[in-house]
Amino acid sequence: MSAQFPEFCIVNRIAISALMEYSVLAKQDAESSNGVISILESFEDFKKLSLYEADLIMKRDKEDDDKLAKGIQISIDNGAILKQDDPPKYIQIDVKGKTPDMVCDEMLAHCGDAAIKGCVIVLVGLSGTGKGTTMARLKERLPNAVTWSNGNVFRSLTLLAATWCEQQGLAEFDAAKALTKENLASFRSMLSFEKLDGQWDIVIKGLGLDLRVSQVQNTELKAPKVAKNIPTVAEQTQGPVVLFASDACNKMGADGQTVLLEGREATVNYVPSPHRFVLTMSDPMLIGQRRAAQRLAGEVVKAVPATAEAAAVEEALKSTLAALAKDI
Repeated sequence: MSAQFPEFCIVNRIAISALMEYSVLAKQDAESSNGVISILESFEDFKKLSLYEADLIMKRDKEDDDKLAKGIQISIDNGAILKQDDPPKYIQIDVKGKTPDMVCDEMLAHCGDAAIKGCVIVLVGLSGTGKGTTMARLKERLPNAVTWSNGNVFRSLTLLAATWCEQQGLAEFDAAKALTKENLASFRSMLSFEKLDGQWDIVIKGLGLDLRVSQVQNTELKAPKVAKNIPTVAEQTQGPVVLFASDACNKMGADGQTVLLEGREATVNYVPSPHRFVLTMSDPMLIGQRRAAQRLAGEVVKAVPATAEAAAVEEALKSTLAALAKDI
């Protein structure tokens, strides 16, 4: 079966059942998810599980949006960023029945030559609509594309705040003392986005630190003193981080790179770009089906041997579905 298997549509049950061997399920990708859906979509327990998963996704996304909105408001109140009375507009793309390549085709048609010459492409949407898959496919198709995530900026600021606490002789991280308006401005000034050795990188320079994020993103930036304090720092630094991201993305775009920026509207709205897209699903139940299929595939892969035949895999899916649905 082709790697470009349709991600958002349901395929023929007979064809998929014949291919639903362990090797297919173990991929835990669009192909395996579609196969699970095709086999189980008529089962009442699957409908029940899909509805449950869809509801969880909606609630979690709303909670995340509320937290981000709170952080943005803190930055507005502190004067770090301005309130947006007229947020930027997005082009809607309904992903129902479309492959990732079809979604990419629509996006690239709107971007025109800018997608090749260098620009910032912003993508938002509910969890489960395929943002990550779409961005990965865009990166494969565009010769000079890079992805941007705010995660390492938050981690960098958290490292600086934690280091400041240590240098003050504090026994543990003290948000009230470390995250004052003055300190946050100072920490922000210790970050820069520079092109070094032909590659763009975040540089941390201050409080005795002189680091390139690309070299420490899996070491210092994932140390316990950073990991456990990121949520606290992130709430107070949404504004500075989105401004840093805006500057970084624009620098890369002007340098001829196509920057792929995925996130939530509350933050990416502050990154200037005429190329903005929101993925939607006209049938929200499909989001729940895909998440339910992912859960089932993950459980069955752990439960059956790699030598299991298609019939055994299918029976395992049905029994696992019954067990999961019973707990709802």
